[in-house]
Amino acid sequence: MRLDAFRRRAWSRSRRALVSATALALAAGGMVLAVAAPASAARVDNPYAGAEVYVNPEWSAKAAAEPGGSAIADQPTAVWLDRIAAIEGVGDGMGLRDHLDEAVSQAAGQELVIQLVIYNLPGRDCSALASNGELKADEIGRYKTEYIDPIADILADPAYAGLRIVTVIEIDSLPNLVTNVTPRETATAECDTMKTNGNYVTGVGYALAQFGAIGNVYNYIDAGHHGWIGWDDNFGPSATLFAQAATASGSTLSNVTGFITNTANYGALKEPYFAIGDTVNGQAVREHAKWIDWNRYVDELSFAQAFRQRLVQAGFDSSIGMLIDTSRNGWGGADRPTGPGPRTSPDAYVDGGRTDRRLHLGNWCNQAGAGLGERPVAAPEPGIDAYAWIKPPGESDGSSEFIDNDEGKGFDRMCDPTYEGNVRNQYNMSGALPNAPLSGHWFSAQFQELVRNANPPLQ
Repeated sequence: MRLDAFRRRAWSRSRRALVSATALALAAGGMVLAVAAPASAARVDNPYAGAEVYVNPEWSAKAAAEPGGSAIADQPTAVWLDRIAAIEGVGDGMGLRDHLDEAVSQAAGQELVIQLVIYNLPGRDCSALASNGELKADEIGRYKTEYIDPIADILADPAYAGLRIVTVIEIDSLPNLVTNVTPRETATAECDTMKTNGNYVTGVGYALAQFGAIGNVYNYIDAGHHGWIGWDDNFGPSATLFAQAATASGSTLSNVTGFITNTANYGALKEPYFAIGDTVNGQAVREHAKWIDWNRYVDELSFAQAFRQRLVQAGFDSSIGMLIDTSRNGWGGADRPTGPGPRTSPDAYVDGGRTDRRLHLGNWCNQAGAGLGERPVAAPEPGIDAYAWIKPPGESDGSSEFIDNDEGKGFDRMCDPTYEGNVRNQYNMSGALPNAPLSGHWFSAQFQELVRNANPPLQ
């Protein structure tokens, strides 16, 4: 049984007082007893290799309470620090120290990774209202002193030196500065502001510098997904921008362990029934299928591996690895194709054979028909450090209608199942599930659908 919030925090404080002390001397009959902090874990190339991964007890309890949820309740998921209050814990919820203390307990002398999502930039998520944050566009000072610095102080506590701490740095931020700024048709005033004031670049660099100074922290920068920056005019510029951010605010490229794709998204890991070089009736599917629309990548694995090489060309070390979020990209169930589509046209061929069943690659909110993807695993493919469940299955992407809240989260029509779309999804329906709560809140109906449509299927 878990400790209640008061008892858990009291225990956590007393434990830190003991472990963090460099020595506790007790004079007794001329004897001195010393209690030293645990030694730092040796730094490794891939933190997931040879390690267990932290199971968040709060998410696990919610999953286990759902029909069929016990089959995955022991899977590792990330802890999201999506506002300043999350550092100490919101309400009766666990704070960062609580999770780290629990991770030390779960480690029990073996190597263990704990995954943290760092997600609170000023002017956060400038192209989507559902995941806007608490800090205004110009509040970079608060971001540094009230958010990043306190997190870094906690991570540097010697009590946690034996953990491998993976930080996923600011999802959906830097790619917006490539694709959603003037003169792009998809530009927003908010993204133009964040490009002009430089606070996304400044903030990411600052986070990398502070966390990179801690020997057992492994930083992974969010790199969008294949349906966002896979096109030629986004691919190279994104890598260049990431290198700029990684050398801002006193950071260096060496502070970056790797990158992550598909965070909280739905892009298929592999598309087995069509490829970028296929032709139908003499027509190249890359040029003539609306789903591909000249993109050079049709799935996350091929994109992540290729983008890794481009990042190395941009100056990052050749040892960098990629993570792919597979928490919701399984697309199983009755609608999953079992072979190629008909060769009557490029569209029929691609649409009939694609496992990603979204109405458009730009659809991102609580997608109907999605399923759990590959279970978390280390080093599944060349260049890939791990498949990971960074977005905890069952946590909403955004509310289906306006819900008043004190979390800084707005209402985005892309989460409304009746919405007919915008330029970013080429005016397709949103494909979102109805009756969804605020982003990050538990969405039981979505969790149950993800379990039903899991691919690989649950045993």
